[in-house]
Amino acid sequence: MSHKRMPKRKAALAAGGVVALGAAAILLPQAGAAQNGSSDTAAPPRTLKAADASELASRLAGTLGDAFAGAYYDTGDQQLVVNVVTGDDNDVAGRAQSAGAEVREVDNSLAELAAGARTLKARATVPGTSWALDPRTNKILVTADRTVTGERWDQVESTVQDLGSGMATLKKSAGTFETFVSGGDAIFGGGARCSLGFNVTAADGAPAFLTAGHCGVAAEQWSDAQDGAPLATVEEAVFPGDGDFALVRYDDPATAAPSEVNVGEQTVAISEAAEATVGARVFRMGSTTGLADGQVLGLDATVNYPEGTVTGLIQTDVCAEPGDSGGPLFTQDGLAVGLTSGGSGDCTVGGETFFQPVTTALEAVGATLGAGAGAGGDAGEETGGEQAGGEETGAGVGDEAGSGYTSGSGDEEGAALMPTP
Repeated sequence: MSHKRMPKRKAALAAGGVVALGAAAILLPQAGAAQNGSSDTAAPPRTLKAADASELASRLAGTLGDAFAGAYYDTGDQQLVVNVVTGDDNDVAGRAQSAGAEVREVDNSLAELAAGARTLKARATVPGTSWALDPRTNKILVTADRTVTGERWDQVESTVQDLGSGMATLKKSAGTFETFVSGGDAIFGGGARCSLGFNVTAADGAPAFLTAGHCGVAAEQWSDAQDGAPLATVEEAVFPGDGDFALVRYDDPATAAPSEVNVGEQTVAISEAAEATVGARVFRMGSTTGLADGQVLGLDATVNYPEGTVTGLIQTDVCAEPGDSGGPLFTQDGLAVGLTSGGSGDCTVGGETFFQPVTTALEAVGATLGAGAGAGGDAGEETGGEQAGGEETGAGVGDEAGSGYTSGSGDEEGAALMPTP
């Protein structure tokens, strides 16, 4: 059951949110298409940036309908690979190829994978387990941490076996699934330490920020210094349940809240929210471990934390540690992707880490990325326009980070993440 914390001085949030990328876009003209709609000669896959691949995947998901069985980004070839279940539609592969994707015919439809996930929910919901859709294998990736032993392990293993080797795979994690609260320094509340995610504008135009929901239910007021004066108050928090996110409103409506992430020696301008794409390279900033990078491994992940089950998350191999909770997950060119939730492992041995999608968090709380109507308005215009995700900031992150790079201690970076009113 989700817990929602609301202060007495609650603003009425209007419905809204970020517009899904490419949701209503028209596919590119079909090169070499015959008059009957089929393609005599398949066009070669397009070379795409990860953000463009995400947009193309969204278009194809809407266009191909039930034949669309997921997609992932091939970082080596810089191409979008789209899974299709052809069925009676012999032209579905040609339509996807004409749009610029590499096409792969698979056995499992998204509906069948979703049915498998429902079986796992009904029969294998035990603390320390997770499952996510992995389009690269066209299967459900089931993971059990080191606490899942004895009868509980047998329960999970038998459920996966009943689904069949063609539907699901099971692996053991060396760590323990937990939320990453405490141990950081960016924002403080009620004895807990978390990380600020992204600055946003609340529905009424006031400056606010997103962080993890388990941080929001841990404390109502947050500061940028341990035992410091409160600077922001939780407006809404969801955890556990359908996500792990919180909207925290700055107490001073004139707070400058630029749409950017401080990564140490530089800032990355954040332009808009984007859906995660399996295979894409992403960066995480946290107040404990600094900057780290890795790949998206799975989507629509369910994680059974000790506190309860959380659904709809992004699974990655980006490392994180306690205190990184709520911190931003973003792309090299400045797209906001997620908020750090939890996982297993650390930045020494690695592990699995889960993130709340920013798009669904924004939609749920009715907020938009960027500064509010106060003093942060000008800053938001400067960082949120064409320069956001620009070559100077985005490329710098990619060049500096490398694989598994961390950018140093949390004190300076964590304080910088919390704008000073």
